[in-house]
Amino acid sequence: MKDRILVINSGSSSVKADVFRMTDQELEFLAGGIADRIGQPQGVFKTRNETEVLVQEERGFPDHASAIHHFKDYFTSAGFFTAQNGLAIGHRVVHGGNKITRPTLLDDTAISIIEECVAYAPLHNPPNLTGIRVCASLFDLPQVAVFDTAFHATMPGKAYSYAIPREISQRYGIRRYGFHGTSHEYVAREAAKRLAIPFAKFNAVTLHLGNGASICAIENGQSVDTSMGFTPLEGLIMGTRSGDIDPAVVLFLQQKENLTPAETDALLNKKSGLLGLTGTNDMRDITQRAASGDQNAQLAVDMFCYRARKYLGAYAFALGRLDAIIFTGGIGENAAGIREKIITGLENFGIYFDPKANKAAAGGWLSHAESPVKVMVIATDEEKMIARCVLQVLGR
Repeated sequence: MKDRILVINSGSSSVKADVFRMTDQELEFLAGGIADRIGQPQGVFKTRNETEVLVQEERGFPDHASAIHHFKDYFTSAGFFTAQNGLAIGHRVVHGGNKITRPTLLDDTAISIIEECVAYAPLHNPPNLTGIRVCASLFDLPQVAVFDTAFHATMPGKAYSYAIPREISQRYGIRRYGFHGTSHEYVAREAAKRLAIPFAKFNAVTLHLGNGASICAIENGQSVDTSMGFTPLEGLIMGTRSGDIDPAVVLFLQQKENLTPAETDALLNKKSGLLGLTGTNDMRDITQRAASGDQNAQLAVDMFCYRARKYLGAYAFALGRLDAIIFTGGIGENAAGIREKIITGLENFGIYFDPKANKAAAGGWLSHAESPVKVMVIATDEEKMIARCVLQVLGR
């Protein structure tokens, strides 16, 4: 029976792959894994099922294609995904631009659009394309692309437009696209389900906090604003990205430091954020140092939380009505102290946070039962969301 979906996330230096089985009720996770440090001599290949690690080995992968071939061999030999039970393949693709704004069955036209969008996502769309092409050579199955930008395609012009000359923005497609869309949609749908609110009537602010971080305003089940913009650089403070910054600072630094465009890009995307403030981009280390009295680390924590709190307030007021606030991502799911710093003291806005529940994160509820606005932590599952989108596209 053809009931298996393979989800491929081909990133800049890794390939993740998960297999789901379609059931009458919900998608069932069967197995998944990661091939990491692609292009380095010492790589890692690791697979798991719901309860345990299945394979863990050190091995190098010269390129993404070799990693995907290895996944195919493993999943086939283990019976997880074969020519006999495979239904389709879903791919995470970072950027679809203005032309693709929903999960899409891949054909030559769609692939050419993804190629055009390499200009917007030069680090991510190329390996995404590699994953698509390798899977096409290995499997005679439908392939579906699910785009990080797609969920945010519902943003109105007042939210996605930049105040620069219109002819320039139209010539180059300059607008806020937003990212992490698959994650924001997944946790919002899960929250609406737990609250028994139809998604088409659900208002929420979702905070995806990790090494990359973004926040999204969701009104009646649609993204109406998000903190990341034309690129993932805009918005919140992140592991190595500066987030919002006065554009004049960029021009000033280019003049004073004699920086090329590439050097400026590296400064803001790879050397700033938490790393630039503290020397590390790991929030766990930073919070430990802050607790030990490190003032630079404490400032970084304060800045990170204050920026997130400002966006939360702006989006809550923009929405006017709020059902829930949802934390997700590596920091959002695991850093209770960060959540508490962002969300406490908002009782005047109907947000009654429970510090004890926050520390336990029991059941995902972080607010008192009587709180008009619910606060939740929900583990994101972008791969399952991609698999759901595959079924939607296939009419299943």
